[in-house]
Order: sequence, then C-alpha cells, then structure tokens
Amino acid sequence: MAREPSAARAGSVRLGDRKVHRLGLGGNRLTNTESVHTLLGRAVELGVNFIDTSDVYQFNASESAIGEALRNSPHEVVVATKGGIVRTPDGGDVDGSAEYLREAVAGSLERLGVDRIELYQLHRVDPKVPIETSVGALRDLQKEGQIRRIGLCNVSIEELERARRVTTIVSVQNQFNLFEREQEPMLDYCDQHSIAFIPWNPVHRGSLAASTTLSEMATRYHATPPQLALRWLLQRSPVVLPIPGTLSVPHLEENLAAADIELSDEDFRRLSEPPAPPAAKR
Repeated sequence: MAREPSAARAGSVRLGDRKVHRLGLGGNRLTNTESVHTLLGRAVELGVNFIDTSDVYQFNASESAIGEALRNSPHEVVVATKGGIVRTPDGGDVDGSAEYLREAVAGSLERLGVDRIELYQLHRVDPKVPIETSVGALRDLQKEGQIRRIGLCNVSIEELERARRVTTIVSVQNQFNLFEREQEPMLDYCDQHSIAFIPWNPVHRGSLAASTTLSEMATRYHATPPQLALRWLLQRSPVVLPIPGTLSVPHLEENLAAADIELSDEDFRRLSEPPAPPAAKR
C-alpha cells in the first residue's frame, strides 16, 4: 500500500524566524465554497503549513475562504498574503503608496480573521512610488504588530537590495519553473542570503506535454510530469518553496507526493539543461 503523501517530507525552509514545509499551496483560484474548505482541511492535515494568497485573488474571495476554513483549525499555518495591486472589473493598476498599503492590510486582516498577518508581500513594485516608501510602510505596520514578516513579489535584485536596506526581507516571489528560467540569478541571490524563494507558476502545465524528456522520465519514475517538475524545483535549491495551486484533493495529494520522488543526479542535470527555444510560429 502506498504511504500517504506528506508536505513534511519535502523538508523545511526558513521564513525569518519560522520554518515551513517546502511544499505549500497556492490560493489564486480559491473561493468560499464547501469543496474549497474540504481541500484546505485536507492540505493542512497532510502537513501543508504555508498557504499563499492575495487580496486580489478572486476579488478577495481567496482570503475569505482561507480565513473561514482555518479559523478553528488546530494546525499552525503561515498564511501569506499580498497587497499593492488594485483590481477592477476592467483590469487593474498598481498602488504602492503608504496610504493604500495600510488600507490593504486592514482589509486582509479582516478577511483572514486574524490579528496579525504572518507574511505580507508587496505584490508588485509601483513605478510611481520608490520601493523604499512602500517597504517602509510595511515596516511601520510590522512595528505596530499588524504583520509579522515582509516579502516582495515580482522584483529585481536591485529592488530587493534597496528594500533590504529598509528592513528584513524574508521571501521573494517571482516566476520560475523548468521552462521559465529568467529568475535564475535571483534564486541564486536568495540562496546566498537565506531568503525563501517562492516560485509562482511552479509547474507551467502548458509546456509539460511538449517536453519529451520529461515524459520519458515520468514513465521511468512512475510519476507524472508535474510531479517531476516540482521535484526538480525542490532539488534546485534548499530555499525554494513551491506553491502549486489546485481545487482538487486528488491533485493536491499528487503534488505532495512529489516529495517522495528520488531524482537521480544525472536526471536532475538533464532537466537543468537550458530549455529548448519555442518552435518558430508559421
């Protein structure tokens, strides 16, 4: 009988003074439904103690769903949320002003039903506002006890270094996966400075089917291509914290089972080779 999957077997990564298991859950599609509550309950039961969301995911519904589902949970879970994007039915804009971030944090606290947000990340740098101003506002909210730890999303190394001169940054959330490697220097920087690196879009499902190497390996490992993509991320650096999203309990369990795959050094090297450029459009 196959053993039950567990996020704990993925190992741990530090978010400042707190360790979390290195397979989390992305909340960008979560809404306040019974099936989502079931999913979240099963996730924490299987050791997921890091859940990523944002105040703009599903127009606030993701935060509300997580807050309600975990309100009476006996498990200790770090819920990370974000602010700085203003979403409207017609699109969205970026607002990194101190006034807006204070308003955004207040809204997230209410929807999550907590007195303090364990990790709050600036969702996007506002080109109209110096990053020092935005991060300084989060530092002030941290001193007031409204947020515990501060992270950044979609940032450059230069912006990260500027932010680190203002306060401690415990996480960076940029796009990174087998097929999108532009953030490799950022990952190396985070590795060197013990900053958690949270790759968004960690699986890049749209490219999986086109990879014959991944398909061949999946057959040999009795695994799925998404599982190997996640296993590669876990093996790429000890600071990587993948957050694959799902609305399905079986899919959640499949993702967590990636921690049990023992990827050989040779296969890791093969997967680490630069991805082939996309075929020319005709």
